[in-house]
Amino acid sequence: MKMHFCIPVSQQRPDALGGRYTLYSVYLDGLLFCRVRYSQLHRWDEQLRRVFGNCLPPFPPKYYLAMTTSMANERRDQLEHYLQNVTVDPNMLRSEVFVDFLKRVQLDTFSIAAKKAALDIFLPDERSIEVEILTSDTAERVLEVVSHKIGLCRELLGYFGLFLIQFCKEGKLSVMKKLADFELPYVSLQSSELEDCKVGLRKWYMDPSLDSMLMDCRAAVNLIYLQAIQDIQRRWAKPTPAQRQKLEALQVEDKQAEFLELAREVRHYGYVQLDPCTCDYPEPGCGAVLSVGNNEISCCVTLPDSRTQQVVFQLSRVKCWQVTFLGTLLDMDGPQRTLNQNLELRFQYSEDSRWQWFVLYTKQAFLLSSCLKKMISEKMVKLAVENPEMQIEVPEQGRSKKYHSQQSQQKDCSSFLPRTSKMKAAEGDCDWGTTEEEGL
Repeated sequence: MKMHFCIPVSQQRPDALGGRYTLYSVYLDGLLFCRVRYSQLHRWDEQLRRVFGNCLPPFPPKYYLAMTTSMANERRDQLEHYLQNVTVDPNMLRSEVFVDFLKRVQLDTFSIAAKKAALDIFLPDERSIEVEILTSDTAERVLEVVSHKIGLCRELLGYFGLFLIQFCKEGKLSVMKKLADFELPYVSLQSSELEDCKVGLRKWYMDPSLDSMLMDCRAAVNLIYLQAIQDIQRRWAKPTPAQRQKLEALQVEDKQAEFLELAREVRHYGYVQLDPCTCDYPEPGCGAVLSVGNNEISCCVTLPDSRTQQVVFQLSRVKCWQVTFLGTLLDMDGPQRTLNQNLELRFQYSEDSRWQWFVLYTKQAFLLSSCLKKMISEKMVKLAVENPEMQIEVPEQGRSKKYHSQQSQQKDCSSFLPRTSKMKAAEGDCDWGTTEEEGL
């Protein structure tokens, strides 16, 4: 499945010989990942082709004459699609030539040297543990270090992930994004433009029944137990009064297994809750609180007359979705020109035997898209177990599993929707664009 790479902005910079070159700002899941030149990406593509051959997507061609504005915009779009498509192959994602290049450009972009460092990892109960790492350690490596320190079984690492979490006023927190395996948590934290942001450890699966896979590991049980308590305290999971009373009694007795067994019956247990946002259903401008998990998007919609309405969208009836990345350039005169994001996710849904588009305006659109992809991946794995003759490739947790199939199944059909007309163009030498991720 493609990753949410996009290049919404590029800049012209002078070089040492008196000429100019283009510096592309690459965003991953809506946050700045690195800045890189075409020549760097071209050399990287050549290295990848020596290892993987012609299975790579086409790389944008060189221009030997000065580029027009339309040619420059076309190249940016082509580079964007290249980055999206090159991440489809899970073997590519794990290769040294892939990871080493991205590590280097992340460090170079933010002028961070590769050295030893201490990093606080926040657990679901908001306590933190300090781990000794290298600034150049990937999220996959940091997760291994954390798991060793807390006694988490190595074979269960795929059920957990590192996330950027923003701690807001009045004790509220927002899960902003899951760090990709090749991201550098230290760099992502240092470079994040989000205030009060921390790296947190959380489970990374959307099907509550997968709890059963972790019950033989005490450290894993403790993690999902702490997260369940936190989700209930923050009202992300919503037990009935009777369930709450039983859960509190089990918590007092520290009966974690029994607590989790009952918690799986609680509404929205194991869901990812997003910050309040707006939507266009049942009419434009309605407020909404989204919870996503267990193959559904659950929306608590506030109507214009202040009444609330619960709306549930089943994943099995979602045909595709699109993320639109809009923004306004900030710090116009500074060297680090930043992007103020405005995001939306729209999805096509079957209702009353017809397809209809629904729009959600949320700064966590990329996280929501990642959750939808995750649910589809888990659904495909479950179908493959139930039907051994299916052939499905599941590029999750850095592993590739293939199964035989005689029938087509639901696919990840997310995309980036171009909305150039809504972009506020920057003055000077900064070019704008949007991204499209089609037919994953």
